[in-house]
Amino acid sequence: MSRSPRRAPAVAVLALALVALLAGCTTVPTESATVKITQVAQPSDDAVRLEPLAPEAGAAPEEVVRGFIDASASAVRRHPVARQYLAGDAALNWSDSDGVTVISQDYAPVQSQPGTVVVTGTLVGTVDERGVFIVGTGSVYTRTFTLSDDSGEWRITDPPDGLLLLEPDFARTYEQVDAYFLDPTGTRVVPDPRYLVSGEAQPNTLVTRLLEGASPLLAAGVVNPLAGAQLRSTVSVTETMATVDLSFPAEVSDATLAAASAQLTWSLSQVGLNTVRVLRDGQDLDLPDVPEAQSTADWVALDPDVAPIGAVGHYLTGGGLRLASDGSAPPGPAGAGGYGLVSAAVTVDARTNQLGFMAGVSAVVSPAGDPATLLAGTYGGDLTPVLSGAGFTDPTVAGTRSEVWTVRNGTDVVRLPSGGSAQSVSATTMAGLGRATAFQLSPDGVRAAVVIQGAQGGQVYVGTVVRDDDAVSVRDLRSVAPTVEQVVDVAWRNAGLLMVLAGDPSTERTVPYTVGVDGWELSTNTTSGLPGQPTAVAAAPGRQPLVSANGTMWTLAGGNWVTLVRGQEPLPGTAPFYPM
Repeated sequence: MSRSPRRAPAVAVLALALVALLAGCTTVPTESATVKITQVAQPSDDAVRLEPLAPEAGAAPEEVVRGFIDASASAVRRHPVARQYLAGDAALNWSDSDGVTVISQDYAPVQSQPGTVVVTGTLVGTVDERGVFIVGTGSVYTRTFTLSDDSGEWRITDPPDGLLLLEPDFARTYEQVDAYFLDPTGTRVVPDPRYLVSGEAQPNTLVTRLLEGASPLLAAGVVNPLAGAQLRSTVSVTETMATVDLSFPAEVSDATLAAASAQLTWSLSQVGLNTVRVLRDGQDLDLPDVPEAQSTADWVALDPDVAPIGAVGHYLTGGGLRLASDGSAPPGPAGAGGYGLVSAAVTVDARTNQLGFMAGVSAVVSPAGDPATLLAGTYGGDLTPVLSGAGFTDPTVAGTRSEVWTVRNGTDVVRLPSGGSAQSVSATTMAGLGRATAFQLSPDGVRAAVVIQGAQGGQVYVGTVVRDDDAVSVRDLRSVAPTVEQVVDVAWRNAGLLMVLAGDPSTERTVPYTVGVDGWELSTNTTSGLPGQPTAVAAAPGRQPLVSANGTMWTLAGGNWVTLVRGQEPLPGTAPFYPM
């Protein structure tokens, strides 16, 4: 994304003003007005798409239940066809706006006795009234439907509140759109996935989601500049420009208005709106150096998936640091191998794009007799011991702060700021789940992906990083791929997508998967080209993933895993990482 000379001042204004604003300025309200959602997905009244069929005369109870589930996938408001499968009072009173339950396509409706049909399937997940998806555990979903034939035709008398959809129908009808909020430093927008039916109502629904605030699991880790604002009228769309007319609290600052404008612009850009005009009580905001009609190019500094120029892949071999570009050793003692490093992480200075703060785990026994030592220092310079212990997860960094995180001894989360001392991070729920073997911060530093070894092997969890004054914690760890076991490593492909190395039951091998941060769209990735099972993975926005397999390094290119240097033999290496 290029930055035009005219648009550059808006970025500078936001960068200077938001640091103070997002640190807890009193002009940012903590609550937003509740807006009534009349439909989970706000479907269109005249949506043009394949619509389900009405009930057939003489249909058996099982066929009526199946038809009702099929008709629930309609995009037409109030689902009139689905209501035809319901008895009189049920047809009038059924609420189709109380969320969505998604089950597997191979479900079974079975009549247990006359007028009673039991539906059994695998629970894929649920979507609440805000459009937030919560992944299912893979457990069995069971629902009993009661039908009557008072009208001479079987009709359902007790439909479930909300919609019951099959997984393919949900994927066809609903579209994932991110509601963007800001990280605590005010330097990136953070995705909060929502699921909406495509159509003319999407812009208005998305703005409503922003006004309501972040999803419950994310809310404590982000800032919402739109908190306290209210939508004065429906979002107006002219070709590819949206006009959003809001009322704000009287004491709102220009910095908050600028941040809210950026938030709206990044969010609405996903639904085909290239420019956004934000009004306050019907009038332009008239902010210095901020254009009336804004695009993401005006707020490029907040790009959720920006990759620093200096984010060149690294890995380790023989205890020394290597560059993934050509296998060479970078200058300095870490590259020489004297520290006996087994893993490392490096920050990138956002102002200069130079590699800065570095931490590494050494397998050299410490003076206290511990088998592992965490070292830290400047990239290219000397590293000094910080902590020792029985073991450390691979260090990890985010693109928003100069600090390194790791997990010591499987349960103790540690944060090491550049130039500071190691600090303990509260993660009270983690110890109860098992021993952490991998811990990776998201590029924006708001989330953490953790591999925890439990009774069924490794599983991947995602938690929210919450900063409250000087206290930092990781909260609300939740499994995002509960059906995948034997997880060995995890990395962030971008701010909303994970790459996971885990066991594939069908092949009994470790393979790469990708999965959304909320658990939606779990899919396997290719292993073509790999000499063996991958054991470690690294990824970053805009960069090709790296893996270590059979003690050698590989990168994903053109749909296949290839050697780091094309046409040459694979280079020995482990523990790949990308600086951030």
